Amino acid sequence: MKNRILVVEDDAAIRDAVLLNLQVAEYDATAFEDGREAADALEQDHAYDLALLDIMLPGLDGFELFSVMERYGIPVIYMTAKTDSASEIRGLRDGAEDYIVKPFDPLTLLVRIEKVLKRMGKWNAVYRVRDITVNTETHEVTRGGEPIVLQPLEFDVLVALLKHKNMTVSRERLVSEVWGFDYLGETRMVDVKISALRRKLGLEDAIRSIPKLGYRLEER
Repeated sequence: MKNRILVVEDDAAIRDAVLLNLQVAEYDATAFEDGREAADALEQDHAYDLALLDIMLPGLDGFELFSVMERYGIPVIYMTAKTDSASEIRGLRDGAEDYIVKPFDPLTLLVRIEKVLKRMGKWNAVYRVRDITVNTETHEVTRGGEPIVLQPLEFDVLVALLKHKNMTVSRERLVSEVWGFDYLGETRMVDVKISALRRKLGLEDAIRSIPKLGYRLEER
């Protein structure tokens, strides 16, 4: 089952971009542009795993809407243009899980969402692409129901690509997510692991090399 994310953002361009990235990452996302409308809708359906709230909203602002989320046990990440420390301190003291300032990197937002969902015990640990299923808790990989043995680093690279499916991920990003920020080796190690994944999982045409950028795991 997909994790459900509520987005409340009155800027149409930002709202659409966030929704697109959430959908690409296989979240079930619902959006509102008005805080009061979101609060009213929650009376009928509040089965959300996480809420992304702007602060400056019509109807109810993000701080007012937070108390509604709290009533239904929905964790909150604020995403806002307000850069003053007072707003950030208020948001975090009220109980928000995170506070991200616009403009932000879509991949950074996705990583923060994942961390909050894991911390709250709401994370969906299973990824799927084609006939391949990957369980990040048990480290089991199957293809067509048959188990596939991957080396630990191969598994971690695969999960990193699955997290950002249909998005281009740079070699540097893969290195930081899999090997860590302090890794001093060659980024060519990424290419070696990608080659192994293509061969073992039959994903030669799905894991695309993007010249001068990195790799993209595609599923249309």
